[in-house]
Amino acid sequence: MIGFWWKPLLTLGAAALLATVLGLIFGPLAAVSLFCLSLLVLYLVQLWNLRALDRWLRKPEEESLPDGVGLWEEVFANLYRLLKLQSRSQQQLVSALERLQNAARAIPDGVVVLNGQDQIDWCNPVAERHFDLDLARDRGRQIIYLMRQPAFVAYLAAHSHSEPLVMKCPRNRDNTLSVQLVPFGNDQKLLISRDITQLERVETMRRDFIANVSHELRTPLTVVGGFLETMIDVGEMDEEQRRDYFRLMQDQTRRMQRLVEDLLTLSRLEGPQTTLAEEHVDMPRLMQLLHSDAVSLSGGRHRVTLEVVAPQGLTGSESELHSAFGNLISNAIRYTPEGGEIALRWEMRNGEGVFSVRDTGEGIEHQHIPRLTERFYRVDRSRSRETGGTGLGLSIVKHVLTRHQGKLEIDSEPGKGSTFRAVLPARRLTAAS
Repeated sequence: MIGFWWKPLLTLGAAALLATVLGLIFGPLAAVSLFCLSLLVLYLVQLWNLRALDRWLRKPEEESLPDGVGLWEEVFANLYRLLKLQSRSQQQLVSALERLQNAARAIPDGVVVLNGQDQIDWCNPVAERHFDLDLARDRGRQIIYLMRQPAFVAYLAAHSHSEPLVMKCPRNRDNTLSVQLVPFGNDQKLLISRDITQLERVETMRRDFIANVSHELRTPLTVVGGFLETMIDVGEMDEEQRRDYFRLMQDQTRRMQRLVEDLLTLSRLEGPQTTLAEEHVDMPRLMQLLHSDAVSLSGGRHRVTLEVVAPQGLTGSESELHSAFGNLISNAIRYTPEGGEIALRWEMRNGEGVFSVRDTGEGIEHQHIPRLTERFYRVDRSRSRETGGTGLGLSIVKHVLTRHQGKLEIDSEPGKGSTFRAVLPARRLTAAS
């Protein structure tokens, strides 16, 4: 405070001293006139500095801040320091806001910032995709004008938002969103959205899987249980009838055993801890084994042919490939009527290895083909049970080929048969033994 007053007081004291000296020489009138003139000059200086301050306040920029004269020089210097400090704080706030927005843009969930009137203040690109928004176009608009789904409007108006709302995506009705409102700040809200389409599909698959396994096990268990109850109630029965009962129970037990074995195989193939055996697979030799298995499984009911065009082998798990190719062969035999033809072939195509099974069976309608590798999916459930299939064979084939970076191709025409091809990439081919 003292530092502020000493300059103006020193200036007034100097003017008074000069006027006093002049008064001693020229008289009191000269002294008063000089002192008044000094006060007028000081007043004009203040007015000039005030005018400079007023002009700057109309357009405040650091570069145009006036220098000031006298006491005003220090005032303008302090003002300049405050401006620099404010500018630095503003830059820090802008930088922090940009970092926050960049982080919000990077997260996989949608984020919409709503004000107290439920108007859009900001949203990230994921929210734009989820809610079909455009920040440049929709900033400041009320969210309910853009999303008119009754369930969302009711959720927005509710007092409690502890539980998320599950709704269809406005842009793509095939996708499902989980939406939740989170209050924050001064009557503001965060609208957070998450795409749970895949989770919904997994949950549906889980429910279907449990239902299918339960159904597949219940039928043979019911048959076995029924025969056992009959044998207990009847007591004495002839040898032939007893043998028929035991044979039927054995068939159902084997069916359950195949189902459990296939489930265990799928579980092992899907487990992340299971490493793929990288060994040499002699394909010509494996084809001979597969042909023998096919002939044995057919039991003379079909004509089974073998054609090994390429001498190359593969790098991978021989047991897994044997299982996958064997499933394709057993399916072909199972769904080909007696007297039909099963053709096995190993060849090269565009540098890739192709194992194919062609049959002259009933064929498959086109709409069923994309879903054949789903667990327990069957074109004809009753016929599948008659032939003893578990509904897991093609799922096992798909997982084995995926582990070998391969793919399954299916060509089929109703009434003319089907061709299943296991295509292995060129990098897994090895030279002939």
